[in-house]
Amino acid sequence: MRFPGALVCLALAMGCGSGKSDQTARDTLTERQKDSILANSKIPNARAVGSAMRAADSTSARVRQADTVARDTSEH
Repeated sequence: MRFPGALVCLALAMGCGSGKSDQTARDTLTERQKDSILANSKIPNARAVGSAMRAADSTSARVRQADTVARDTSEH
């Protein structure tokens, strides 16, 4: 099972050498944009990032919908 190993390597690579003061000025992509680029890359198992993003979006949409319903029912 190579996916967990690849995920650990990716996390380590992203976390190494991040000089916050210098990188913040140069970094113009949002975390979501970076994840989207990664999801569309040819890196093995990168599609899992896209699947996780869709699952998170779906969950967020359901939470917003539930909040809207709760707010609408509590006003009456």
